[in-house]
Amino acid sequence: GNLIVNGKTVRVTAERNPEDLKWDEIGVDVVAEATGLFLTDETARKHITAGAKKVVLTGPSKDATPMFVNGVNFDTYAGQDIVSNASCTTNCLAPIAKVLNDKFGIESGLMTTVHATTATQKTVDGPSAKDWRGGRGASQNIIPSSTGAAKAVGVVLPEVNGKLTGMAFRVPTANVSVVDLTVNLVNGASYEAICAAMKEASEGELKGVLGYTEDAVVSQDFIGEVCTSVFDAKAGIALTDKF
Repeated sequence: GNLIVNGKTVRVTAERNPEDLKWDEIGVDVVAEATGLFLTDETARKHITAGAKKVVLTGPSKDATPMFVNGVNFDTYAGQDIVSNASCTTNCLAPIAKVLNDKFGIESGLMTTVHATTATQKTVDGPSAKDWRGGRGASQNIIPSSTGAAKAVGVVLPEVNGKLTGMAFRVPTANVSVVDLTVNLVNGASYEAICAAMKEASEGELKGVLGYTEDAVVSQDFIGEVCTSVFDAKAGIALTDKF
């Protein structure tokens, strides 16, 4: 069927097999594969078979399909037909990690993401194929979970590969997530110097990707934010010049 919005006709299709989507009939150039089910080259290539020219996976690939994060490694794109844009958490973490590593060097780091509810969570307690805690009611609990974001950063930013790890907490909010990154630096720096580096990057090489704020913000203030990552200068602390 079709959905008509402001006079523009949009085809609406529901198919189990991407090969049956007939992208060639409507001249599709790029498919955003956002089901979370087709995260390998073999499965995502079915969109190409259906007539699309390129496919972008909206989650980390489960094979060697290359991953790209804006502001971090877009310059290494070599025209591949199928690519991954990694995850929302990776897009938040990677620009911050890049600035820290470029300016001061990262010895090791631990990331915790406080993540808004996602579509795969349960409205009430129930069984989960992935893990027991993941089956608990989303609106009633803070749910510890695993995340591959830190590992994915090592893919798009090889200099920190093996230096970062992390976990997630799913919380009962509808939108906006936060990444708390704790690092051991190679070269000591004051927190003020770190903030200055982030601000400089947000106004320079990472403008439009990395944002910077000194306002006393909360999560709802970021609804509609166009940057993939925003450094909150008022929410950071330092214990020593390297931690």
